Amino acid sequence: MIVHQIPVGPMQNFSYIVVDEDSSESIIIDPSWNLMELELIIKENNLKIKYIVNTHYHDDHTRGNEEMVASTKAPIIQHESSTLKNDITVKDGDFIEFGNSKLKVLHTPGHSPDSICLVGDGKLFSGDTLFVGNCGRIDLPGGSASDLYHSLFDVLHNLDDNLVLYPGHDYGMAKTSTIGNEKTMNPVMQKISEDSFIDRMGG
Repeated sequence: MIVHQIPVGPMQNFSYIVVDEDSSESIIIDPSWNLMELELIIKENNLKIKYIVNTHYHDDHTRGNEEMVASTKAPIIQHESSTLKNDITVKDGDFIEFGNSKLKVLHTPGHSPDSICLVGDGKLFSGDTLFVGNCGRIDLPGGSASDLYHSLFDVLHNLDDNLVLYPGHDYGMAKTSTIGNEKTMNPVMQKISEDSFIDRMGG
């Protein structure tokens, strides 16, 4: 897989175009702002967009959906608990396939009820569940510190240390990291009790 990480918008978001090298079939993850830049990458590399995937339903990760649908004719994939318009729903353990590549869906609620991460080919696209050096906030509607605790420690903490982390926002000291590095350096990935984590998160 080839990953195009595109900084977009006023909230330090990342959008992604993930490319299957054998076929040029690709997916877009979280289109929001700077859509002309995404379209330029698609055109310059002669990419065929198979799906538009949202890691969760917040506006800063979905506001570009309709424009990219109009441009690419690709269907929108969201978790089955999303309340937004979509064409295909997925659940934990499903695979999103494009060309000879595939990404596994991990349901990681906490930041929002429908939050997902995508893992495959040594890569983890974490949306707003995990950032470089931090994690997603839980003070928006549907947020849950308890759910986030279990997503971080029962799901992400068990992944391979060598996975490259591609977060939903550019909030850290670097644009990418690894799961191993986050286990070592990220304060929110240091194992504590659920009650202590909830107190730390303020909810």
